[in-house]
Amino acid sequence: MHATIKDMDVLDTLRAAFVPVPGYLDAATCGLPTRATVTAMHDALDSWQAGRADLAAYDEAVSASRQAYARLVGVAPSWVAVGSHLSVLVGMVAASVPDGTEVLTVDRDFASVVFPFLTHADRGVTVRTVALEALADEVRPSTHTVAFSLVQSIDGRVADVDAIRAAAAAAGALTLCDITQAAGWLPVDAALFDITVCASYKWLSAPRGTAFLTVGPDLLDRLRPTSAGWYAGEEIWSSVYGPTMQLARDARRLDVSPAWLCWVGAVPALELFADAPHEAVHRYTVGLADAFRAGLGLPPGGSAIVRLPDDAAGSRRARLAAQGTRAAGRGGGLRLAFHVWNDAADVAQAVAALSNS
Repeated sequence: MHATIKDMDVLDTLRAAFVPVPGYLDAATCGLPTRATVTAMHDALDSWQAGRADLAAYDEAVSASRQAYARLVGVAPSWVAVGSHLSVLVGMVAASVPDGTEVLTVDRDFASVVFPFLTHADRGVTVRTVALEALADEVRPSTHTVAFSLVQSIDGRVADVDAIRAAAAAAGALTLCDITQAAGWLPVDAALFDITVCASYKWLSAPRGTAFLTVGPDLLDRLRPTSAGWYAGEEIWSSVYGPTMQLARDARRLDVSPAWLCWVGAVPALELFADAPHEAVHRYTVGLADAFRAGLGLPPGGSAIVRLPDDAAGSRRARLAAQGTRAAGRGGGLRLAFHVWNDAADVAQAVAALSNS
């Protein structure tokens, strides 16, 4: 899978939105901010310091972020709820599953996809964990929810969406898909799943503290708005005092009150990726990852994330760092993530650092 000349023309514009950071192969941990994000947050801080904080402008930033994210994942803005962190949104889903039901998850999936369900053991919620490759086969008639990451954080494996959806539909189970490690490099259609969640500070380059949940109107009533506050009201600025509660009629009823400055910075990043040529980004990022794998004599992996074994001391990661490449140590291995700001020079540098290891 290789980027075409046409891809490179449009990707050059996308890449220009970032300040170059040679050797940064760690999007799966934390994305780099766009130039516009940094400017927007500096301006917002200056206004705050000068006593000119504009709540209406903050609200506009949340709305613009919601709309951009909706475009990115292919759903209507009315399907999108905003939140702060993945565990908060998954926790809302976990609080909504009935007593005594089974939740099927993936072995070694990201903790924020699994832990919120485990905390409901006292009311009989059972969490069963299986290998990613066996997930579809392990869906039972007793399974209430299948909760999984589209792309595994630990090693970049991509779930078999068609098989999982078919198995869940046959069993009448809900699908909860975490798209955090996918959205931004892998084209995503959130409408394929009953519920999706996404932390946007990784591949989408938004500030940490911005996250999203999508749910269609036919399933909205099955989710309890556990973080309901004034921002979840039908009329936000008329909902700041109780006791009368009128929540929004769409997915906004699930909104978590936003950390304003984070959303000011999120708008430019989310709009950038929403408007980006998704297939071209996919070809480019996977092409870089596969070029790196080829440089080490490994077969193509089909993912923008590459996992390599490492020793307990993290020797391979240290070797990369000594040569100016930043990667992550995760789950006892080395994780490299190739994004739009990376290029062939980053690949060559990482290959050279590891070739003799």
